[in-house]
Amino acid sequence: MPPKKKTAVKRKAASESQSDDEATQSASKKAKVSKDLPGSAVASNGQPTNKVLPVNISFPPRISGTLRLSTWNICSLASASKKGFKFYVEAEDPDVLVLTETKVNEVPVDPFLTSRFPHCTWAISSKKTYSGTAVLSKHKPLSVDTKLPGHPDPNSVKGRIVTVEFPGCYIVATYVTNAGQGLKTLKEKNTWNEHFTTYIRDLDKKKPVIWMGDLNVAPTAIDLANAKSNWNKTPGYTKDETEAFQNILNPPESAAGVGKFVDVWRQNHPEDKHYTYFSYRFDCRTKGLGWRLDMFVVSERLLEKAKMCEIRSEIYGASDHVPVVMEIESDIITGS
Repeated sequence: MPPKKKTAVKRKAASESQSDDEATQSASKKAKVSKDLPGSAVASNGQPTNKVLPVNISFPPRISGTLRLSTWNICSLASASKKGFKFYVEAEDPDVLVLTETKVNEVPVDPFLTSRFPHCTWAISSKKTYSGTAVLSKHKPLSVDTKLPGHPDPNSVKGRIVTVEFPGCYIVATYVTNAGQGLKTLKEKNTWNEHFTTYIRDLDKKKPVIWMGDLNVAPTAIDLANAKSNWNKTPGYTKDETEAFQNILNPPESAAGVGKFVDVWRQNHPEDKHYTYFSYRFDCRTKGLGWRLDMFVVSERLLEKAKMCEIRSEIYGASDHVPVVMEIESDIITGS
């Protein structure tokens, strides 16, 4: 049976005075946001323009027979925790929570998280306060790994990948390498993509895969606000990066016997120009200028079991990214 619908989580009074331009979306399975302030605004692409988390946050209950997965680039756990991170987690109450760009230097000791997620894996970068990926789960995985097999520089991979195995699937959580300002690390990104493509295909031959996290690529022109001016100039939207992603979704004929993958949100929203990242600079949030970098990509044979996938557009302000959630049939994780 699905859990009972929760009451809205309310932020502390000290935070209420900071809230402005909150927006509502009434579509099924999207966040219910408070209307505590007048003048709620929506950008031209249809996403809200609030710059801090809403005062009240609530979500519809899970679809019967599903578990809820959430991924969120929090741009530093320490920073996000001061801006309402826990209010979102409490309201969403995901069964599996992936956090990227955690920037932690050691495994956090946080009763709020450990009481909700007894099975936590933190991949921590060798560089101080840099990258970082975590998988927090209510369900015990069969196995856990934080390596990318075959990569020539294992040290650079630390903090960027966690793979957890469940009875019916692998979950691969990534904070994918960035191509760098001026594309100075595009070569390193290409190396990552080469070895990651091999890895995810090998996993898919054993069990279906759920790939989630900050994938650091805008797959097509409708996945960023200013596609033409960014093409082959800006990290995340180059020929090398977009082709590598498309080759995972639809392998070339030369890759015989390799399974296909599906970008779930895009499959369900083929024309929407909604984004998961809005830079703090240049008033991008207000103008609706963003990138869709955070995703769920699943083995094609899992698609029919994914019952919902939404961008939590209102959950902005604790980070410059917003979360993305997916609900999938529970036996994929639990095995029963």
